[in-house]
Amino acid sequence: MNTLSIVLKNITIWNPNEEPKRVDLYIKNGKIVHRFLANDRTWSINGESFIAMPGFVDLHIHGAMGGDVMDATQEALQTISEALVKEGTTAFLATTMTQSPENIEKALLNATTFTSSYSQMIGIHLEGPFVNKLRAGAQPAQYIQNPNIEIFLKWVKVSKNLIKYVTIAPELVYDHFIEEANRLEIIVSAGHTDATSIQLKQAQQKGLQSVTHLYNQMKPFHHREIGAIGEALLNDELYCELIADFVHSSNEAVRFAFKNKGADRLLLITDAMRAKGLSAGKYDLGGQQVTVDEDARLEDGTLAGSILKMNIAVKNMALLGICSPQDLVKMSSYNANRLLKREGYGEIQIGNHADIVILDEQLNVLYTIVSGEVVYQA
Repeated sequence: MNTLSIVLKNITIWNPNEEPKRVDLYIKNGKIVHRFLANDRTWSINGESFIAMPGFVDLHIHGAMGGDVMDATQEALQTISEALVKEGTTAFLATTMTQSPENIEKALLNATTFTSSYSQMIGIHLEGPFVNKLRAGAQPAQYIQNPNIEIFLKWVKVSKNLIKYVTIAPELVYDHFIEEANRLEIIVSAGHTDATSIQLKQAQQKGLQSVTHLYNQMKPFHHREIGAIGEALLNDELYCELIADFVHSSNEAVRFAFKNKGADRLLLITDAMRAKGLSAGKYDLGGQQVTVDEDARLEDGTLAGSILKMNIAVKNMALLGICSPQDLVKMSSYNANRLLKREGYGEIQIGNHADIVILDEQLNVLYTIVSGEVVYQA
């Protein structure tokens, strides 16, 4: 259904910093424009009962529909890319996991040649192996190692500078890892960490910007030592990823995060694994068997990624009854684009890139538009 020019008639726009408004939305040559010329060939959608939001951005996704980033194949990345537009995700960071250095390098090298007209892979999120064995979760413990700036710089080179985001356990850093990553404009996030509140604060002061899947595999809150969770919620500078599936974090925990952190620093992610979009059964995650039913778990019961879709995460936040449309846009798109310094994304404004998701009033995805092209229609 590709077309050069699109007009969305009488559609309600949700943006991060303004009240919803009903407009005619014009898209031409991949951008949002003021209007068309009289002789422009257009494709028109009657948007009277529809909502337009900036396309969702998933900063933390391992796989979907049978494909996994660690498969290190073009087919796996294409499978993920095609699956994501069905949930309104127009851009994502291909997320690796703790594995042997050889397998990580294969995944990085594979990503360097990937392009797609579906959801855009805008970089790599390196999750592990620089994490804490005490908080390994589904990260295979035998491959975990302390943060090592020499190895990391080698991987940055292998990835041709595609690594945009790295998860580490900051309490294990004994060199200039954070500062060096900052110099390369790579976002450093604390995850799978046993850091105390003081250790996390010190890392933030060195340049750590984010926290990976808040609550999960982090030193818990205690009233005499608030731990990484407490500091993440207390520190106004830190962004927090949040898996809003009401499994990784309960309804109450998600509500608590929103009330304490606010929409400006929350990042909705899926942390989805290859079973997303497939039927219940047994699947592989980094050489480990995962049983998938209503969630995904290792044999010992440990949660192993999710099967969450981004539009469901948005819908779940809306169901809390405390988030405005502006809040939902910030958490699903605007904040991620701002953190990644992607100019012209995350807001539906004239001159910006036309990465847009069209939803019904129940927040079901109807159309996904990437670079001005309709790449999915329900």
